[in-house]
This record gives sequence, C-alpha cells and structure tokens, in this order.
Amino acid sequence: MVQLGEYEQLEDMQIDGLQIVQDTRLYRFTSDSVLLTRFARAKNGDNVADFCAGSGVVAFHFYALNRKKYKNLQFTLFELQPALSELSKKTADVNGFTNFAFQCGRLQEFPNELRESFSLVLCNPPYERGGLENDEYEKAICRKEITVNLKEIALAAAKALKYGGRIAILNRADRVAELCYTFREVGIEIKRLQFVAGKAGAKPYLVMAEGVKGGKPSCDIMPMLINEKGKEV
Repeated sequence: MVQLGEYEQLEDMQIDGLQIVQDTRLYRFTSDSVLLTRFARAKNGDNVADFCAGSGVVAFHFYALNRKKYKNLQFTLFELQPALSELSKKTADVNGFTNFAFQCGRLQEFPNELRESFSLVLCNPPYERGGLENDEYEKAICRKEITVNLKEIALAAAKALKYGGRIAILNRADRVAELCYTFREVGIEIKRLQFVAGKAGAKPYLVMAEGVKGGKPSCDIMPMLINEKGKEV
C-alpha cells in the first residue's frame, strides 16, 4: 500500500483505470504532456528515457497508451527535483509498474553508464525564456529555461540515444527554427513536425518534433492539430 503525503493525491489517467500521484503544491502537468504522448511513436522493445520528467506523466501516459500493442517497453525517468522524482516512484508503485527506473539529477551530467542505451527519448521541456519573476522556484524551473536549456537537452539526447534512436520533443512554435538547427548540430535530424493551435484559423502556439540520431535530411510536416481545450488539464 502506497502512503500518500498530506498534499498528495491520486488522479485518474483516464486509461484502463490507471492513476498518477500529484502534489497540489508542486508543478501540475498541462495538456502539452498528453499531446506529446500521442505524437510520439513506440516500437517493440523500446528503451525509453523521459527527460525533464516532472511527476512522470509523459512516460506513464505513453506507456498506458502503448503497452497493449508494443511489448517489452522499459523506461528511465530523468528529473532534477527530488520531490517530483519521488512522486513518479509512487505512481509506479500504485499501478504495479516494474519496468520503470528513476534518475534524479542534472541532464548536463548524463550518466556515462547509460550512454547510447536508449532507443527513444521523450521530452516536454521548460521552453519559456525569462527569469523567476514572481514565480515559485520549483514551479518556474519546470516552465522556464533556468536550470536547463534546449542546447543542453539536445546534447543529453545525443548522448542517450543509440544510432537511429528517436526523440519526441515539443517547444514554442516560434522556436521551430532553433529547434531544428540545435538538434542538427548534435547529429539529430528533425524528421517530423506538427504544429498545435488553440482553435481553427489561429496561429500555432506549440510545435511537436520527432528527430532521429544519424537521420538524413527530410521532414514530414503533419496537418495542424487543434487543441480546443486549451493548455491546462
């Protein structure tokens, strides 16, 4: 039986009765995470790294969506904040998942023993620029490039992925050029893009990208995705 803390609660992932543990004081995931899990593509036997994992919603939701069709999926969640990493561990225990491992620390210090061991990286990164302003530090670093930036994430992905491995990542739509050239610089070619808008006819606010380590230049631009429910889940 998993013991929940005073501010912790179970929330329905709305797939097969699975649940995720959240802390009402900490960063709460948005619909970006769910969009990314539906954009990313699994393969049998994928060894998956979830960068900037937070409380683990991307990895857990991706697994929930794909576990019946794809076999032997393994996950390692990389998160800087110990409190959020602990929530992920509790979610794995609540759901009886034994194929999840956890790494708490900076992506800039990616473990040498895990280099080139992953076939897929998932990443919903902090992608807003700016400082702390009036935000609480623990929440601000989940949204803003304070403790890690796009280049550092790309470098970590290049270390983590096997040759031919993929990354699924999202960012602000107006940073799409930066996204593409930053990953090309580390040997990862962006092969698929999809923009997201809040309503039909509106400018996109988000872009989702799939890159391949060692991939050849060429990119599939998918139809615009409309996320009418907005950013908050």
